[in-house]
Amino acid sequence: MASDTDVVIVGGGHNGLVAATYLAQAGRSVTVLERLDHVGGAAVSAESFAGVDARLSRYSYLVSLLPKRIIRELGLDIRLARRRYSSFTPEPGSDRGLLVDNADASATAASFASIGAAKDADAWQEFYAGTARLARALFPTVCEPLATRTEARRALGDDALWSSIVERPIGEAIEAAFTSDLVRGVVLTDALIGTFAAAHDATLAANRCFLYHVIGNETGDWDVPIGGMGAVTSALADAARRAGAELLTGAEVTSISPDGEVRYVSRGKEHVVGACTVLANVAPYVLDRLVGGAGVSAGSTGERSARPEGAQVKVNLMLSRLPRLKDSSVDPAAAFGGTFHINELYSQLQTAFEAASGGGIPDPIPAEIYCHSLTDPSILSPELQASGAHTLTVFALHAPDRLLTRENNDLMRDRLQAAVLTSLNSVLAEPIEGVLLPDANGEPCVETKTTLDLEAALGMPGGNIFHGPLSWPFVEDEAPLSTPAERWGVATGWDRILLCGSGVRRGGAVSGLGGHNAAMAMLEAG
Repeated sequence: MASDTDVVIVGGGHNGLVAATYLAQAGRSVTVLERLDHVGGAAVSAESFAGVDARLSRYSYLVSLLPKRIIRELGLDIRLARRRYSSFTPEPGSDRGLLVDNADASATAASFASIGAAKDADAWQEFYAGTARLARALFPTVCEPLATRTEARRALGDDALWSSIVERPIGEAIEAAFTSDLVRGVVLTDALIGTFAAAHDATLAANRCFLYHVIGNETGDWDVPIGGMGAVTSALADAARRAGAELLTGAEVTSISPDGEVRYVSRGKEHVVGACTVLANVAPYVLDRLVGGAGVSAGSTGERSARPEGAQVKVNLMLSRLPRLKDSSVDPAAAFGGTFHINELYSQLQTAFEAASGGGIPDPIPAEIYCHSLTDPSILSPELQASGAHTLTVFALHAPDRLLTRENNDLMRDRLQAAVLTSLNSVLAEPIEGVLLPDANGEPCVETKTTLDLEAALGMPGGNIFHGPLSWPFVEDEAPLSTPAERWGVATGWDRILLCGSGVRRGGAVSGLGGHNAAMAMLEAG
């Protein structure tokens, strides 16, 4: 069929906007089709509570994997703030906790000692020195054609480290390095965000998740976007429009043909647009169905896409003030200034995994909290800032999509929310309910999103925040690399359709890598 445009991008999430900007800057005609009435996908801010002037990062919270290179090349006005505190982890059943202070090594060592883990303080430094070497070796490759496994291993130059992170279950490395149940748990959480797996998972899914959590921008730091996640999306959308891309919202794609014909519905009418190339900023599972299930959308795994499964529940809160801690020696502003771990002992994480695998809600449910407003108060109105109000965003682990159905989703949402608040209360000196800010209707400011809620709102099948299983940021030595799409990790089973979302190889998180690498593959192909 005749082509109306060079590129149609299906999905206006942040990766689609990155691809649109690169391609439009290169002189290609680009049309982005977004189902919702706004672009941004999961990287958006919203006023979640009636009458409360706070712009919460509703789904995605922090930024680590967005390369400075993409920000620079696209001329993006994006500011990221570093958090002084890495994490605070209360010891369940006690009035002590571990505070990791990036600016004070001696205070951090003293905190390790206070929980009986003095020997783990040095092990902590050694372990993360290793992940830093891994980051410096691998992160520079993510905006380049794929390295092979042999090339990536050679770039690291440390076979023992490579084996412990890439070839053996991550639990082995954690148990070899640390003795404290609490310290082991803090390390393991980076392997479980968005991934339903055990520490000794033989598929190494937890290892891949861990790797992406520690290599971002060669430091592994997870930064706060000034102005909220919506500021990232706004900067990308502005750049795409300046470059000449057409962004159409309220345009739901209903089918894609292998020859580049895209059908979509807008304002109740069906439209058809032809493209030389279609970039799919959707999960590989979704792409298969848009093409009619007639081919294989290789995605990150190289296999036909199965329905993904997310494993989390997200709870957004507005507080009148930060709650008091059982550990009175720690300032709540410090504890909530980094990642606040709740009931995430190494042993608790395994018990929770087993409970969820058996069809139950873990008790206690492990979770972690981010307080955006401590690092970036600009997301709050001046009145809220002056009042001492704060946001809390909770990411609870081991709440797999298999627990939910369309029929029980409302009930399970209530049960999961109650489980999260109960878990949080177990490590506080006062109930969180007592400091919840009321909205304009007098209701407490609590918003909970299950995996099914994420699927309904964002089109993420199974609520999987990565669009499917994460992959290594390299390919096996025998992998086919004969085409630009294969070399950049964005190939599908159809020559004129490329992946450009989180389901690409080197996908996941707010990174822009899917969009960048799809654009590079298309430009290389001419």
